[in-house]
Amino acid sequence: MQIHVVTSGDTVYSIAAQYGSTPSAIIETNELETPGNLVVGQAIVIPGQGQFYFVQQGDSLYEIANQFGTTIETLIQVNQLQPNQILPIGYRLYIPQAPSMEITTNAYIEPTGGQVSDVLRSSAEQRAPLLSYLAPFSYEIQEDGSLNAPPLDNFKAIAEANNASLMMVVTNLAEQGFSQELGRTILTNEQLQNTLLDNIVQTAHSVGFQDVHFDLEFLPPETRENYNQFLRKAKQRFTNEGLLLSTALAPKTSAEQEGAWYEAHDYQAHGEIVDFVVLMTYEWGYSGGPARAVSPIGPVTEVVNYALSVMPADKILLGQNLYGYDWTLPYEPGGEIADAVSPQQAIQIARENNVAISYSEEAQAPFFNYTDASGNRHEVWFEDARSIQAKFDLIKRLNLKGISYWKLGLSFPQNWILLGSQFTIAKNQ
Repeated sequence: MQIHVVTSGDTVYSIAAQYGSTPSAIIETNELETPGNLVVGQAIVIPGQGQFYFVQQGDSLYEIANQFGTTIETLIQVNQLQPNQILPIGYRLYIPQAPSMEITTNAYIEPTGGQVSDVLRSSAEQRAPLLSYLAPFSYEIQEDGSLNAPPLDNFKAIAEANNASLMMVVTNLAEQGFSQELGRTILTNEQLQNTLLDNIVQTAHSVGFQDVHFDLEFLPPETRENYNQFLRKAKQRFTNEGLLLSTALAPKTSAEQEGAWYEAHDYQAHGEIVDFVVLMTYEWGYSGGPARAVSPIGPVTEVVNYALSVMPADKILLGQNLYGYDWTLPYEPGGEIADAVSPQQAIQIARENNVAISYSEEAQAPFFNYTDASGNRHEVWFEDARSIQAKFDLIKRLNLKGISYWKLGLSFPQNWILLGSQFTIAKNQ
């Protein structure tokens, strides 16, 4: 696969000719709704095995081979070069597809309004072939240890048809969001814990879940060890029942990190107890905050490096957002909430407002500014093929277990085509 960034004057036809592809293949791969009106700065994926690289000033075959994880001998052979041939700037080299790495993939799916929309159902059907786990969000813990179940629709059938597993997501969500007091109640009352675990096991077996995933957030800091002990108890119980255990972890960079979302999450203990974790490496740019990249590569890497210092790589799923935000400027604390947008929606907004898309090399994320019809200034940060490739490269370099997406139902075709072309997806059934 090849990533091409649209420049002024590009057309689907000229891009196809440049890479030896076809306009129809490019349109289909990228789900281009207006192929005759590309946006400058838009990243599109060119389908095909391997990719092309155009030689730049100062390049050597040694540097190019290292960049793409191949060898000088391979480049010489597949491109029919002479061993000492000098390559002119702009020379097109074919880079063969590297052997694929097997990873575990998960995607949360969140029905709203008590039902599964056609969009969510279609998204689950379309993406399940590339998933190890499909995770309906969520089973909400009640004060008596019972569970409020999400609508499951035909998710089980979709998972089974694609040899994927169902993940049972259990949360301390209440009407006003993640409940600190509910978390405290459950983690400090052994009788309630036993009732909760009984209900989880019964539900997991009756529905067909293979993994139980605790996403307990905003927990009181003093319940850190209570949470660890609860996980130890749950792990023993679930192992006896043939179930896996996983947890979601707030994005920490040290064991001493302060804050309501962080202190009760003990990376080292979770790494020792559970089968795997999901690092929630997103929301640096969030709906109620100032405009910035949602998952900038620098902070994401810092979280992963800390996790690797206390747990093995084969227990870590990198969290990845499938959305961005459209902020109205100027930012004022407590002011207007940003609108969530899918990558495809972001490109549409840029197109409708006739603005080019820029790319932050520091954050490894695309962004743009525009002024709406009412004269309000906006800033949009989102994900594209380049930003997701940066995360895939991180997974490969650090040999992580895989990736976990929040959440299905948001259109980002480039992610899925790149995922399928670079990785073998582990199937657990």
